Amino acid sequence: MEHLRNVSRRAVLMGMGAGALVLSIGLPGAAQEPEAPLEFGADAMPHGWQDDPTIFVAIDPDGTVTVTVHRSEMGQGVRVSMAMVVADELEADWDRVKVAQAPGDEPRFGNQDTDGSRSLRHFFQPMRRAGAAARQMLREAAAAEWGVPVKEIEAQNHMLRHAASDRSADYGEMAARAAEAEIPDRQTLTLKTPDQFRYVGRDDIGLIDNPDITRGTTRYGIDAKADGMLFAVIARPPVLGGRVASHDDTAALEVPGVRRVVVLESPALPSEFQPLGGVAVIADNTWAAMQGRAALEIEWEGGEHGSYDSEAFRTELEQSAREGEGVEVRNQGDARAALESAATRVEAEYYIPHLAQAPMEPPAALAQIRDGKCEVWACVQAPQVTRVRVAEKLGLQPEDVTVNVTLLGGGFGRKSKPDFVLEAAVLSREMDGAPVKVTWTREDDLHHSFFHTVSLERLEAGLDENGRPVAWLHRTAAPTIGSIFAPDPQQKLPFELGMGLTNMPLDIPNVRAENPQAQAHARIGWYRSVSNIPHAFAIQSFITELAHEAGRDPRDYLLEVIGPARQINPTEMGDVWNYGEDPARYPLDTGRLRRVIEVATEAAGWGRQMPARSGLGLAAHYSFLTHVAVVAEVEVSEAGDVRIPRVDIAVDCGAHVNPDRIRSQMEGAVVMGTGQALMSQITFAEGRVQQDNFDSYLVPRMETAPREIRVHLVGDQGYDSPLGGVGEPGLPPVPPAIINAIFAATGQRIRHLPVGDQLRA
Repeated sequence: MEHLRNVSRRAVLMGMGAGALVLSIGLPGAAQEPEAPLEFGADAMPHGWQDDPTIFVAIDPDGTVTVTVHRSEMGQGVRVSMAMVVADELEADWDRVKVAQAPGDEPRFGNQDTDGSRSLRHFFQPMRRAGAAARQMLREAAAAEWGVPVKEIEAQNHMLRHAASDRSADYGEMAARAAEAEIPDRQTLTLKTPDQFRYVGRDDIGLIDNPDITRGTTRYGIDAKADGMLFAVIARPPVLGGRVASHDDTAALEVPGVRRVVVLESPALPSEFQPLGGVAVIADNTWAAMQGRAALEIEWEGGEHGSYDSEAFRTELEQSAREGEGVEVRNQGDARAALESAATRVEAEYYIPHLAQAPMEPPAALAQIRDGKCEVWACVQAPQVTRVRVAEKLGLQPEDVTVNVTLLGGGFGRKSKPDFVLEAAVLSREMDGAPVKVTWTREDDLHHSFFHTVSLERLEAGLDENGRPVAWLHRTAAPTIGSIFAPDPQQKLPFELGMGLTNMPLDIPNVRAENPQAQAHARIGWYRSVSNIPHAFAIQSFITELAHEAGRDPRDYLLEVIGPARQINPTEMGDVWNYGEDPARYPLDTGRLRRVIEVATEAAGWGRQMPARSGLGLAAHYSFLTHVAVVAEVEVSEAGDVRIPRVDIAVDCGAHVNPDRIRSQMEGAVVMGTGQALMSQITFAEGRVQQDNFDSYLVPRMETAPREIRVHLVGDQGYDSPLGGVGEPGLPPVPPAIINAIFAATGQRIRHLPVGDQLRA
């Protein structure tokens, strides 16, 4: 496999961020090149980081400061948070700051993959340095202009002042001269102390895009326009691996406004981010294209996954988890022997179905080819990967492709895969370079996503005479994301295992984790929080089951099983990934995990008397270097309807750069997790997705969302301490907290998500 030579084992272990996938992934052991010295964080990401102020900061003569943000905005607030950091160190007046979105160009801007909850984690310090360097350059410009020592120049709130001579200047007056100054060495920069921050840590900044969003003047991918633009929708193979056997486009071409019908080649599997192929209808407007598609007559070759049935596959996963030991991924003590000699043995299996990211804005992209170059406007999370893949598809050099990143109407991992952008680029070429916008409908989005993996988790525990676990066996069977990159991988990759499985921090003497085989029959992709979802659901549900078996309070039992406060090197547990961060700098801290549990349960009034058919449920999880605990309060009617009056969520993510955005991400995670617990699922029959729209792929509406969500920010360790993630870690403990609360309310244990009709009388 020639393509594996360019991909080190390190690239696999460091997380398989979309930008790391230069060609394909090498499975562990496939590449034989020597190991390079270990790098962590942004240093280990493709193209690393930049802190050059001339890249990120521009000042107009009128004093307007433009901060260029190189990460994608999909509701998480990265545009405002990055700008806040730069503006603070720059000493800019926030009312005179605006944001520009960077195009896809990682050699210039540093890594641009907006995934893994790492934008601020990786770029907080570089953006501080960029702002501080720009401030220093302005001071030097004023000092040169006035012939005074630079140390006598003060920069404050957009003004430069020399107290001794009573001279002052607006930033705009010195901007041109400052731009000519030499960029100061980062080692000489003076960064602010936290007590000097004006924006970082504030709770009242708000979203910088809010006025435009409110007025409807923002541009999302679906809003992209170009002169002479054509519109396209595509009929894609309904089964993964399928292709067009024959088609009749006569009726489609008779639809007013339809210009052309184009057959798109289907790729061989595994297909990475390549389009699925099919038949495209190109028209003068989207409606005509949709009507033309409806008029197509297509016969499909079924594809190698035409027999995929998700219910039957669940049985296969159950058999694999029960009968096949699989690959040993963690072994501490002797779990098997301890299970055999335990006073009590408890077993349980937990199942999570496929899930679709289902962003409110389905994928959309506009592409135009002119003079041997391609320009793209698209809602993408990975603009550099998009740039490279478009160049490859069209036979261009990456520098001949411009990727303009629009706002994303949600992403959740779906828009890190640029298949929809490649479709637009190919269709522009087919139309002699005319601008073509490809729009996905909701049905397209649900039928042809990169789905969150289906998962079966089998747990066994041995308890001593006091009900404390002395043995723990966890088998996890799930198709891997690696299946879209390499043929037939049967086990999860290290980064998937390191999401709550191999790095499980429970204080149990005998722990064993195994990964039986599981084949993928659908495109598997990143989904908010990824494999933490099934691992947290199983482990946190099982702990509550063990507490019940032992006759203990679930909160007290969980704290006891976590054990005393200690810092654990993840590699000692078998986690070789650690979210791509240095395990010495980012140990798993059980003291912080205990603390969020204590805060959440105290805030929720844990232990209070609950009305009939009401209950409190608790779950806690460490993911993306952040500790989170959730207490859910539920009410279950006699008919089996679940109502959630309140959720308390406590989060310790390190320093609070933008508290308002931390809260909003936790709130969003609670609502999304409610959907996973109660209603959301993707099922397959005969290789086809059975859900078409939000009438069948259910997400929480107002009446099913929690009535009240209280977010508790915990443990600000200071701005020189390592930052954790925010966008993803709120999600994993939400479903098990809800399920544990349902058990507390009804005595009925749910092990198969979503709850759906399982509580119906």
